[in-house]
Amino acid sequence: MLPLILTLVIFITVVAVVFAFGAAAVTPSSVLGARLRALGGQQTAQQPTVKVRERIEQALDPLSKAIPLSPSDVSRTRAWLIQAGLRESRHVSYYFGARIALAFLGLLGVVAFSGVDSVPLLVCIPALGFFIPRFILKRMIKDRQRRIRIALPDALDLTVICVEAGLALDQALMRVGQDLHHAHPDLSDEFHLVNLEMRAGKPRAEALRNMVDRTGVDDIRALVGTLIQTDRFGTSVAQALRVHSDSLRVSRRQRAEEQAAKTTIKMVPPLVIFILVPFLFVTIGPALIQAYHSLTSK
Repeated sequence: MLPLILTLVIFITVVAVVFAFGAAAVTPSSVLGARLRALGGQQTAQQPTVKVRERIEQALDPLSKAIPLSPSDVSRTRAWLIQAGLRESRHVSYYFGARIALAFLGLLGVVAFSGVDSVPLLVCIPALGFFIPRFILKRMIKDRQRRIRIALPDALDLTVICVEAGLALDQALMRVGQDLHHAHPDLSDEFHLVNLEMRAGKPRAEALRNMVDRTGVDDIRALVGTLIQTDRFGTSVAQALRVHSDSLRVSRRQRAEEQAAKTTIKMVPPLVIFILVPFLFVTIGPALIQAYHSLTSK
């Protein structure tokens, strides 16, 4: 079985090398093809070099279409990518292409090292490679939401100052986005997108709701609800923002106290596993060894 697998792997490697060399020689934009044609006396026309990003897109686009995906799955993944800060359409191809490529590499690794007899590895390793990009994407979303949640009280304080200085809410959001560009770039980008949508003609309420969909942060949703109600009923924007900022700081302090209270419970498993068990081995181990020697010596 092992010689057959080695023969198959060598055959696939040779075919891939020959195909890559032939494609590089035939492609008009290839440097290798240009050199071969120059050595053969052929005149080559100057053509623009293809960027590395375009080549990666061309390589991952067939992989992203290798399995049938429903429109709801694609739209849901696109929403996740937007919440992670990846707004371009090519990121969807990158995501699905990475999932299929990792699954295929996992399958090849299992076949190369363990063979086709181990069915659990043939199922588990490709499945793990298929779901790794999703885990990474979820982690990116949580990190970005945490950064936006931390930056929101400071942004509200600056917005209150701008509104009380006489600026309208749209101009205040634009100014706060510019001031927070280096300290909190994620929230600054969201404020910039809100201003771009309002300049394009969208109503303020719709642009703010779009920001809620792009971030998925509950504090942003509460802020947008406050701004929409303030705009609808004609109340003071500065007073509403100040009250909301105070409530956000209180909720942030409560979340910090909650996390601090959870640390005692989270420390129990490491204490039991890494301290209590070695302590038992150190204290009781010599006595058990001595008792064993005493019993066996008789």
